[in-house]
Amino acid sequence: MQKTLIALAILSATAAHADEGMWMPQQLPQVAKQLKAAGLKLDPATLTKLTEFPMGAIVSLGGCSASFVSPQGLVATNHHCVYGSVAHNSTPERDLLANGFLAHNLGEELPAAPGSRIFVTKAVTNVSKEVVTAEVAKLSGKKRSDAIEKNIKAIQASCEQDAGHRCTVSSYYGGLEYYLIKQLEIRDVRLVHAPPAGVGKFGGDTDNWMWPRHTGDYGFYRAYVSKDGKAADYSKDNVPYIPQHYLKLAKEGSKEGDFVMVLGYPGRTNRHRLPSEVAFTFDWSYPAFVKSSAESLAIIADTTKDNKDTALKYASQVASINNYYKNRQGMLDSYAGSDMLKRKTAEHEALKTWINANPARKAEYAGDIELVEKLIAQRDAETQRDYFLSSSKPRLMNTARMLYRLANENTKPDAERKVGYQVRDVPRIKASVAALVRNYDEKVDQALVMNSLSKYAAQPAAQRSAAFDAVIGIKDGMSKAELQAALEKLYAGSKLGDAAERTSWIGKTPAEFQASSDSFIQAAVALYEPGMKEEAEEEELGGKLQQAYANYMKAKIAFMQSKGQAVYPDANSTLRVTFGKIAGRDHGADGTTWKAFTTVAGVAAKATGEGEFNAPKAQLAAIKAKDFGKYVDPILKSVPVAYLATLDITGGNSGSAALNAKGEWIGLAFDGTLDSIISDWDFNKANTRDIQVDLRYILWNMKHVDHADNLLKEMNAE
Repeated sequence: MQKTLIALAILSATAAHADEGMWMPQQLPQVAKQLKAAGLKLDPATLTKLTEFPMGAIVSLGGCSASFVSPQGLVATNHHCVYGSVAHNSTPERDLLANGFLAHNLGEELPAAPGSRIFVTKAVTNVSKEVVTAEVAKLSGKKRSDAIEKNIKAIQASCEQDAGHRCTVSSYYGGLEYYLIKQLEIRDVRLVHAPPAGVGKFGGDTDNWMWPRHTGDYGFYRAYVSKDGKAADYSKDNVPYIPQHYLKLAKEGSKEGDFVMVLGYPGRTNRHRLPSEVAFTFDWSYPAFVKSSAESLAIIADTTKDNKDTALKYASQVASINNYYKNRQGMLDSYAGSDMLKRKTAEHEALKTWINANPARKAEYAGDIELVEKLIAQRDAETQRDYFLSSSKPRLMNTARMLYRLANENTKPDAERKVGYQVRDVPRIKASVAALVRNYDEKVDQALVMNSLSKYAAQPAAQRSAAFDAVIGIKDGMSKAELQAALEKLYAGSKLGDAAERTSWIGKTPAEFQASSDSFIQAAVALYEPGMKEEAEEEELGGKLQQAYANYMKAKIAFMQSKGQAVYPDANSTLRVTFGKIAGRDHGADGTTWKAFTTVAGVAAKATGEGEFNAPKAQLAAIKAKDFGKYVDPILKSVPVAYLATLDITGGNSGSAALNAKGEWIGLAFDGTLDSIISDWDFNKANTRDIQVDLRYILWNMKHVDHADNLLKEMNAE
């Protein structure tokens, strides 16, 4: 049991299906035989080298994946990943969301939304023993949480002595292992090209998570650095970043049965969760999320219907809510007709039987298996209790709380400050404050808050926060009109709606906050001490959970390995590789066969000229004229739009480069099918398919519709 756990986890990786698994790059030599059998023509060992091709071209946007596709720092990703930046630069007079954007030269490129980043992973190092030292292993509760945080901060600080880099310690296997991720942090990001919504968002929410799909989900950023090649804030004097590696366009078109791999940063999967976590998620958490999301969408639609500028401000948020709303409902539908909980429960019981069958194993694991169940139950109960509280706080109140916390943390040495409030975090905080200019409206915010607040206030006093009640003025039995009046008074008493006023509070002292008469600032001060107490309680629980959950995962890895099964870690927004093949499905959800590719003929068939299916007239004309150029597929006799593949992806993989057997760029992953997204919890080999936009469609649209000749030349596509 003292072997290196990552080696233990992949010792028998050959037992896994080739298309299942979000593999860490360093694991790939262990699945080299499967990679070769699947069709990879590169040496699998090259995929472990993060600063060499092709891994050196793969980047993160901090929520989406992307890749360098030219020697001048051009970055390709999904349209929905640049959507926030397009919205940020849009006005009613210049609606870039509707009409698209193309910079014909460097001078026309626009600053991306505040806080936009491009992260280039440089190194991944196992630091488990430095995080959970022998001394830390003896601790429990908050003392353990504090000690782990202290060690992580020290490791990150040491790493970040290399200026311009962002270093993050990420947890794997439920806190069993920790890895240091070192990334070059490019802070000057600019919008280069995004097709019109009638291409990049074609099909909208109707087609989201569906097949067949005809969405041109692509967009381009460019990375900029100072003239000496260092990461720098935005400046007109900055120059394009020159990456060590960038992706080359495929010389041949893809076809069904071809090998394909996706390289990116998947956000979160939950395949190692306990049965109780599965039950809580699908019986309560996801249904509650779906209900509140539907309410939020209706409120935003109603409060922005007569104001195009406000609608643009909330366009990105609406797109995000819609995406997760349909995702969660799709998972609930799949779960309702499955035996997932029954199987998870049987697997967990088998684990406990295996543990109890051996005295040594029982002594090492049994106590923590029992404890982790109790701790999870406590966490879930608190989550349920505070559900409406978390969404009942006005956005500017939360901004004030963040800034007041920063003021208090600034009184300490940097190493002693809370994670999220160190010197390294200040640019992120400033960016979040600046972004409010184009993504906040008081009328919309107040309507959203009131919806949650009325539900929160209806709860018994014992389930509410006394401190928050005092700030709002909530009393038992308040009418909705009284509650609305109290909320309006709170908003009216603050000047934080003004951008300059908000910015002025960055860097002020605690005393200045305490002396303020601004209602949101006063609320932040009043909620500070109660908030610190709640945080300490959460850390006490978190420390206990980390200890017990890590031991549970240690037991599960050993148990699965004893049965000849591989154990790749759940996704956690770190660099992963997944591979499989381009393939349709024998039967779709409605009993029809799903072909592997869609074509532009489907765009023309779906186009209505309005709403979600408003394809550009120039595009429809090119399709009608069969002006396909060299991008026509010889088998399909048309330009392919999207294709299905047997790849294991999830949220965060959006914008991931899809590569062929030679490591050439063939498309961008952007979605999954609705009946397969349950694979976040329960991988289904037969059903799981992800969707890529075909590179040929991207290039055809850029050439024949948007006339982005400058970018095509830059990517050597001419």
